[in-house]
Amino acid sequence: MVGPGRPQIVLFGSSIVQYSFSDNGWGSTLANIYSRTADIILRGYAGWNSRFALKVLDKVFPKNAVIQPSLVIVYFGGNDSMNPHPSGHGPHVPLTEFIDNMRKIGEHLLSLSDKTRVIFLTPPPMNERQIERVFGDAMSGRSNELCRPYVEALLNLCREINVKGIDLWTAIQQEDDWLNICFTDGIHFTAKASEIVVKEILKAVREADWKPSLYWKSLPVEFPFDFDVPNSISLCDLNLTRNKQLESQPGTARL
Repeated sequence: MVGPGRPQIVLFGSSIVQYSFSDNGWGSTLANIYSRTADIILRGYAGWNSRFALKVLDKVFPKNAVIQPSLVIVYFGGNDSMNPHPSGHGPHVPLTEFIDNMRKIGEHLLSLSDKTRVIFLTPPPMNERQIERVFGDAMSGRSNELCRPYVEALLNLCREINVKGIDLWTAIQQEDDWLNICFTDGIHFTAKASEIVVKEILKAVREADWKPSLYWKSLPVEFPFDFDVPNSISLCDLNLTRNKQLESQPGTARL
């Protein structure tokens, strides 16, 4: 491996995760923010549901690994909540099975080490008209009505198994004109939606009672910024302020 060793933050999920490093996505933004403090590792699989995730869980997160992740951020549910296909095939997973799968995923990740933390992201809302325009009948089984019960059940599970849950369903809908500015195709995120996701993740990590803290400002910076070489601008100050737009302002609800 490349050294020195850093905390590992793994993003695990379906296309919302796989595409998170493109077009100013939330994964690439996290990698930028944690660039001197932790490694952001991508394990995203477009089209997958929680049933598929269980099949590879031991391979992606083996319990005998020498180094275990410090944080795993998990997203499944959007594909699971699609209407069952008449053929019996397709990504749909019944709600009760989805919650059972997510419980098993959460419990497995928490068992990796006593320092491994877990965050579940809920499915976000979607722009149904945009989906129809972009995909036609290919995505006709998606709707906010079908998805919402999966959001509510997942948040209840998070409280039950003591996993942090981030309610993207609500966070995105708090944005003005969210239907028109948050999706590239009705499902996947624009840069604006990814910004919301990053703010919610940073807020959750900052407020978590985790020891050690995994908030980016609390982690040790790898190597000195300048090795005492004089600079016209402080590289340390520059690093602390370059993501200022993601910091909370007094009186705001989100980080």
